Amino acid sequence: MNILLLPWGLSFGLCLGSSIEVIRLRKLAQQIANCKQCLERSASLISQAEHSLKENDHARFLQTAKNITERVSMATASSQVLIPEINLNDTFDTFALDFSREKKLLECLDYLTAPNPPAIREELCTASYDTITVHWTSEDEFSVVSYELQYTIFTGQANVVSLCNSADSWMIVPNIKQNHYTVHGLQSGTKYIFTVKAINQAGSRSSEPGKLKTNSQPFRLDPKSAHRKLKVSHDNLTVERDESSSKKSHAPERFAGQGSYGVAGNVFIDSGRHYWEVVTSGSTWYAIGLAYRSAPKHEWIGKNAASWALCRCHNHWAVRHDGKETPIAPAPHLRRVGVLLDYDNGSIAFYDALSSVHLHTFHAALAQPVCPTFTVWNKCLTIVTGLPIPDHLDCTEQRP
Repeated sequence: MNILLLPWGLSFGLCLGSSIEVIRLRKLAQQIANCKQCLERSASLISQAEHSLKENDHARFLQTAKNITERVSMATASSQVLIPEINLNDTFDTFALDFSREKKLLECLDYLTAPNPPAIREELCTASYDTITVHWTSEDEFSVVSYELQYTIFTGQANVVSLCNSADSWMIVPNIKQNHYTVHGLQSGTKYIFTVKAINQAGSRSSEPGKLKTNSQPFRLDPKSAHRKLKVSHDNLTVERDESSSKKSHAPERFAGQGSYGVAGNVFIDSGRHYWEVVTSGSTWYAIGLAYRSAPKHEWIGKNAASWALCRCHNHWAVRHDGKETPIAPAPHLRRVGVLLDYDNGSIAFYDALSSVHLHTFHAALAQPVCPTFTVWNKCLTIVTGLPIPDHLDCTEQRP
């Protein structure tokens, strides 16, 4: 039997080389197992992310997105463990696992959601006779790219739902960058519905509808139209009878004296709804109403077909048009008269402004612009204009 004897050094070298190879193979096997586990976790993470994008519940979506983000961060921080630590020299090719594509997919997942609905702050909104400035707030102000304001005329509470579901009747103001906007060119004395939409790349959400109204047309007294025995104040809001001159003249007949001690407003109204009030300031002899431009200048308002008036002569009250008087019985101490003109619907209504009691309504097919007109025989009258129509007088709530 032939026995091959190897030198001791060569034998030891073969054993050592074999042991090192075994250790390297074990490390490689462990790394392959780790890589396989990472691949499975990445696949699970991508599947979970895709499922979360279909989540409709806002709070649940945010919680899931937070968990995925944390897992992505952890995977990114530990990505170095996927690179083999061993160098197999000539026995194996050196390699590293590349998860850059998966990482990019995870980082590109969009967790942005549509902003919460904004809220219209009606207490901050302001109005004139032809403008409304709308103010709103948003909880997601920093995620909002722009706002869109929508508005339409309010025609009744029962019609709000159908209006909100119809795009045909709405005016739209897009691409608003601030949380307020002034709408111009509106009808005076008119109620509108407003909604505000907050928009970003993920979508949009709209506020609850808000109802806002324009004021009435403001006006003052025209001193040039005043009777020579009347005095108009510097602010053109009060007309006063010259008491010294009135003592020298004969007292007028009831509502039909010689000459009209009157003054006109400085506007002619040909559309819309308007409301103003007149403070009587203790006067017991006056007339409040409206007249066409063509109405006779020296007749009491209401005595002809071109004017309509509420009149007082001491303890006698009446409304008059075209010379026909209709007695009325207001409260004995009526101090403030409200006048509501709806030009387009042809109605002129008078109210006790303090108690909201209706006094009388004229119905007329108005064919010309009308002007507020005032006559006073004693003391003075003061006008208050540019008011919104009081809610209890605003009949849009009852319109179909």
